[in-house]
Amino acid sequence: MTGEMIIERFYTKERYSNPRMKLSRDVKAGKFRRLKRDLYETDRSTPNYALAQVIYGPSYISFDYALSFYGMIPEFAYNVTSATCNKHKDKSFITDNCAFYYSDVPANVFPEEVVSMNIQGYSFNIASREKALCDKLYKISPVTKMNEFEELLLDDIRLDEIILSELNTDIIEHLNGMYRCRNVNMLSKYLKRMAII
Repeated sequence: MTGEMIIERFYTKERYSNPRMKLSRDVKAGKFRRLKRDLYETDRSTPNYALAQVIYGPSYISFDYALSFYGMIPEFAYNVTSATCNKHKDKSFITDNCAFYYSDVPANVFPEEVVSMNIQGYSFNIASREKALCDKLYKISPVTKMNEFEELLLDDIRLDEIILSELNTDIIEHLNGMYRCRNVNMLSKYLKRMAII
């Protein structure tokens, strides 16, 4: 909710001479969570993934948070990472219990392989497993040798070979033509090589 909406709903001017000050005190007391300038969450139990698109958009959840969500990496992602397009710079919003990070991907690939999910009544958009990995690789400095790329996947990103073998190579190949990125191209070649072995 915006600050004005909260003031209209909770702080009538008859009861409070300075409703903005009351809102500020209630945020400090933990009654409301400030998400960004003049945007607040009134239900503190709302999961962070459901807030990402509201804070900054258009966007969808991707990168490390999506990889963690799908169980593709062993780490739990506390911060929500999302993809945007045509913003031309990375953006972050820090709240009291989470950080929200936004990074651009190419506009032509932005709408591809994005899934709408609903968990416990909260709707959100998230990249498919393949798209989340391609988005992640797109943002990493390109590698040129296959052994370096394998090290990037298995040691740096910490993907499991079994999980890699389960990825849909047709989707990766389709996305590869759209990203025009060395790392995504290397992923396509790597998965083809895995299928032969």
